[in-house]
Amino acid sequence: MIPLSLAAVADVVGGELRADTTPDGIVRSVSIDSRSVETGALFVPLSGERTDGHRFIEDALARGATGYLVAADRPEAGVGPPGAIVVDEPQDALLGLGRWVRDEVAPVVIAITGSTGKTSTKDLIAAACREVRPTVANPGSYNNELGVPLTCCALEADSEVLVAEIGARGLGHIAKLAAVLRPDVAVVTSVGAAHLELLGDLATVARAKGELVESLGPEGVAILNADDERVAAMRDRSPGAVVTYAGGGAASADGLDATDGTGSPGASADWRAVDVRLDERACPSFTARFDDSEVEVHVPASGRHHVGNALAALAAAHAAGVDPSIGAAGLASARLSPWRSELTGGDGRPLVLNDAYNANPTSMRAALETLAALPGEHRWAVLGLMAELGEGERAAHEEIGHRCATLGLDGLVVVGADAAAIAAGAEQAGFAGEGGVTLVPDPDAAREVLERVLDAHDAVLVKASRAVGLERLAADLVGEGAGP
Repeated sequence: MIPLSLAAVADVVGGELRADTTPDGIVRSVSIDSRSVETGALFVPLSGERTDGHRFIEDALARGATGYLVAADRPEAGVGPPGAIVVDEPQDALLGLGRWVRDEVAPVVIAITGSTGKTSTKDLIAAACREVRPTVANPGSYNNELGVPLTCCALEADSEVLVAEIGARGLGHIAKLAAVLRPDVAVVTSVGAAHLELLGDLATVARAKGELVESLGPEGVAILNADDERVAAMRDRSPGAVVTYAGGGAASADGLDATDGTGSPGASADWRAVDVRLDERACPSFTARFDDSEVEVHVPASGRHHVGNALAALAAAHAAGVDPSIGAAGLASARLSPWRSELTGGDGRPLVLNDAYNANPTSMRAALETLAALPGEHRWAVLGLMAELGEGERAAHEEIGHRCATLGLDGLVVVGADAAAIAAGAEQAGFAGEGGVTLVPDPDAAREVLERVLDAHDAVLVKASRAVGLERLAADLVGEGAGP
């Protein structure tokens, strides 16, 4: 972060220094978790359903925080430890501080949204840009009202590129966060059946995701997935230029399985993939074609669907001034955030595809097809609930069960009664794997099943929405801790 005095922070956020606060104390970072506070941090205490951050102000100061924000209606605004900046609402103040830092540093801002693939695409964009330009990207899925300004606050004076993903819980949410980021490049990966419980239908999801495109200025660039017709239609919502990409394959919203893009709606896209190959760990290599040029690309992440993510990354990095050959070199050494297409094991241990961070129908299909592409004497899928799907929840889970039955899997373990429709769908479709379909109540029961049947030369996929907690199972299978 740009070093700022407490007085300067107060001025930026429209707050007031309490009388006992030293105005020239220097802030060098921002934290909302007292456990992660470093020397020189500004602590932002937030009140939530589970706890109240104001309880940890003294802990944050003891760990080295220079000061803290406090709401004017809190008792701590009048009496409390020295270091207070009194504001109307700490979360709004955090947004304002993030916006100010972004404007002060003035990097090229690349923002990403989509129903699936946004975190992996963010990771790939950052890897491509870091090859030649100092780049800041949000950690993990820091994509909400807290994560976006915290990412902005992480900018240094010499940062040249900011890469940030944005999630959506409703209409207007992306627009609000885009007003903080003011992106130069907007990437939309997909519109799919994620968060339908909150947004209602796919048309509304498309409206929400398209708010990012609308936030561009006339000099901005929209990077749109031409394989997804709802994303491609956002072209008309862009005030600036539009660049399209088409990876085809399993992760496309329409479920295309083309390996060269020539049969897909994106065949005329600006960025296209040809000669797609998967190695023994299902990591894709391909030739990316753009304008009258091409570049060889390798993505060290398991799954055919990462072809589209990599094309989006190259296109976005190119819009930020990164030569595609340099961007491709960055992709070759990229590391995705934990629990996303994370393949571990081998060498005498089962291959474990840990994709347990979250799940929706599109990402579930992509993960299953990745499992089918992995080597292994037997292939097992351990699947759980796909949350927030609304009225179509049962049908979506049954469809995933049908897909399991068509991929030649050897066994299916479904975790939790709320995901039972996956098991029902697989059985209805005539699941023929010798391991059959097993419905278990929780991850511990799934572990017991796998301990009985899993062999050192097998492969297993672990995937569900985060609340199911299957990442612990994946960690146990490879003998590692579950923390990211």
